[in-house]
Amino acid sequence: MAPTAPNNFSWVDPGRVAGLALPRMTAEYQFLLDEGIKHLVCLCERKPNNYDTCPSLRLHHIKMADFTPPSPSQIDRFLAIVEDANAKGEGVAVHCMHGHGRTGTMLACYLVKTRKISGIEAIDEIRRLRKGSIETHEQEKAVVQFYQRVK
Repeated sequence: MAPTAPNNFSWVDPGRVAGLALPRMTAEYQFLLDEGIKHLVCLCERKPNNYDTCPSLRLHHIKMADFTPPSPSQIDRFLAIVEDANAKGEGVAVHCMHGHGRTGTMLACYLVKTRKISGIEAIDEIRRLRKGSIETHEQEKAVVQFYQRVK
């Protein structure tokens, strides 16, 4: 079966961090591996189907209800996963259901940390790169508060 790009897949920092919608098929997991992604961060309440069909792709589960912002500890955990993986030359992909709200929020926090930009700048950049990202005022607030915490 040929690898298939998951819905809403895009790199935010090529080779390091990507976002996507919930993957469902083995071919989508294989696509991630072929892209150099060794870690999949799931922000859904349940783990994705068939994630165990590609054992070399490590799943990290950070449970968040749909349309909710991540807590500071959830943001820190996500960023630690990315930092550890990237230090080994391994890419990370993060997803929620459609790859917009929860995913976009975490990706914006990643940009705040790595590019040393403000929360508002990070939100604007993620929305430019990934249309429809960061869906609620609470998610926007989580990015701005993360920026205030780390600046």
